[in-house]
Amino acid sequence: MNSQQAPAAVVMIRPHNFCSNPDTKGDNAFQVTAGEPEEVRRRALAEFDAAVETLRQAGVRVHVFDDEGTATPDSVFPNNWFSTHAGGHIAIYPMYAPSRRLERRWDVIEELKRMYRVQDVIDYSGLEEDGLALEGTGAMVLDHIGRIAYTVTSNRADPVLLERFCTHFNYEPMAFEACDAQGRDVYHSNVLMGIGNDFVMICLDMIRDPARRAEVASRLAETGRTVIDLSEDQIANFAGNTFALTGDEPLLALSSRAVAALKPEQIDIIERSTRLLPLSIPTIETAGGSVRCMLAGIHLSPRERT
Repeated sequence: MNSQQAPAAVVMIRPHNFCSNPDTKGDNAFQVTAGEPEEVRRRALAEFDAAVETLRQAGVRVHVFDDEGTATPDSVFPNNWFSTHAGGHIAIYPMYAPSRRLERRWDVIEELKRMYRVQDVIDYSGLEEDGLALEGTGAMVLDHIGRIAYTVTSNRADPVLLERFCTHFNYEPMAFEACDAQGRDVYHSNVLMGIGNDFVMICLDMIRDPARRAEVASRLAETGRTVIDLSEDQIANFAGNTFALTGDEPLLALSSRAVAALKPEQIDIIERSTRLLPLSIPTIETAGGSVRCMLAGIHLSPRERT
């Protein structure tokens, strides 16, 4: 089973003080007010634990790290501050919002080194001092097989840093602008699109430049994957924020809200090769991210244990 695009293991951060981050609300149109803080925290923890259990029952290896701090409300979304890559490589990323920079944890990286074969760690985070950000696999949706980094340009995805990442990790950068019908920029690429082994889910209409839209559609089609063209309303319900995983069978992790937004014919395409794995996370989604944001994929080779 090919797990190059769809990893068999993930890192998740258990958020003990979850809330919708005021530092990021200015450019994240998906954020909403959730309710009384203590109740929000309680619901978020329950949703998180249920999601972990569902993933594990489906055969995905889940490494859980607890975050008991009060200064990192978005820590449940670790895919923004690090990524892992075949061959034993890890990247550490610069974050746009100051509070999100506190999410980086070297104990997580050290544990990955202990459990997986890690050759090097490339740390871009110092570039925050130059006002640069590239928020990991939120900012970039990576085609690990075709070696393309699809990236919506934003203050969270600096084009110079994108070029540097692609040079280091052997990807072709494919940057484009995207916004909703109200003209609001898409803050992260992974709310617009997700790439699996056999299909791609994307809202092409939100790529406003027709020529660039055609180029993106062409590159996606070249890979031989079926392109599932999502509507803007489906994107608003996080149907683009999906993650292909390898468990006991090929899986597509996404939220229950996202599944409900899909059309029967879209579900049929997915289920030809992949089992839908819905996770109910309505409280966590109020922070402006969904299932893909919660999962940092592990594309490293596990160490043999005696």
